[in-house]
Amino acid sequence: MRSVFLAFTALFALGATAATAQDYHPAFQPGQYKGPPAGRVNEVMVLGTPHLSGLPDTFRAEQLNPLLDRLAAWQPTAISIENVSGLQCDAMRRMPTRYAAALRGYCDDTTAAEAASGMDVPAANVEVERILAEWPHAPTAAQRRQLALTFLAAGEAPSAIVQWLRLNEADRVAQDGLTEELVTALNTRMVQKNETELVAAKLAARLGQERLWAVDDHTASWHIPAGETRAYGANLRGVWNNPVANASKEAHQALNARVDQPDGIMDIYRDANTAESALGAYQADFGPNHMEPSEQAYGRRYLSYWETRNLRMVANIREVLGREPGTRMLTLVGASHKGYYEAYLDQMHDVHVVSTDTVLR
Repeated sequence: MRSVFLAFTALFALGATAATAQDYHPAFQPGQYKGPPAGRVNEVMVLGTPHLSGLPDTFRAEQLNPLLDRLAAWQPTAISIENVSGLQCDAMRRMPTRYAAALRGYCDDTTAAEAASGMDVPAANVEVERILAEWPHAPTAAQRRQLALTFLAAGEAPSAIVQWLRLNEADRVAQDGLTEELVTALNTRMVQKNETELVAAKLAARLGQERLWAVDDHTASWHIPAGETRAYGANLRGVWNNPVANASKEAHQALNARVDQPDGIMDIYRDANTAESALGAYQADFGPNHMEPSEQAYGRRYLSYWETRNLRMVANIREVLGREPGTRMLTLVGASHKGYYEAYLDQMHDVHVVSTDTVLR
């Protein structure tokens, strides 16, 4: 894929104007001032991931074991995921017209868990914090079931899965407030073809962690009025039909077809985390949209959504790091986000970005 991406670098370089006397770049660059801090540094490793739901039927969860072994050896103390938090979903539900599409696509229905627990999303989030502040070193199965229910009511199903995985199979039963409906949902979700459950939740449980951190953000998803969505979508599909995007799609399909081969899943993750792939995502998508010439400026409006989303996701990560300075965080995110994550995180004084090269080699 590298040769394909480099072949088009010159094309997109033409879109950048030469530096002039009017160009201004601030002299103060926060990322140049990294301390050292008082105490252990915050480290963040950004693992760009394919969406496992898009892999062929030859994919099996056990193929992820070599990846999980490598990530566990790095010993992260916190794991964040590309999921929307329960609190953000609750806030978006208060503006259903504005966020209808985002709610359908990114927010879990907490109705059954609320009925079982007697708590709405804000109350359950408060209860999660209270429980974890008093969490014993060796919790009982009943306590884990109760915490799983509270996470579900809080809109934090991935963290409920962590608790479910930490239980012995015989203890995954409808007790302590959990209904048969909720147990079935947990058992189904635990094995679904998704990187949140099969990588992040499994890793957190393996490392003895109690939760995952949902850092995705879709509050910028309202940027296109309902009457323009069809034209907007058609315009994006037209922009995405470009040589770099088409070559990238073909290369990914070839890699994915080898997922059941020795080292197949590792090759997919290695490719997703190269510098060339980060540049390729820009050349295939965000660069062409920046230069898209429609009168409605659909491309630039899409780019605004994309940059805003990534900035808010990184802000959420930074907030988590501030809860316990000295955190070593693994953050899983769709591969096209990786370059933006690393660039934005590197601007922070108290964040040190760690390369995935050693872990994935």
